[in-house]
Amino acid sequence: MFLKESRTGDLVDVVDMSSLINPFSQQVTVQYQSGEDLADPVNIDKQQLAFPSGEELPECWVNGYYKQCQR
Repeated sequence: MFLKESRTGDLVDVVDMSSLINPFSQQVTVQYQSGEDLADPVNIDKQQLAFPSGEELPECWVNGYYKQCQR
């Protein structure tokens, strides 16, 4: 899945989808998609990621306690 790093606008390919959708995981492994060669995978904070459209990640992916906050 391709996402965008919010502060730079660079596209990244998510290597580990399970850490992306796990609300208790603060980081996710990605590969930057700039340049001709694939970059080495790196861990970045989920808070720095957004969909390519600019929409933020769903709350249920970043906050493990989101259901408790809704009450």
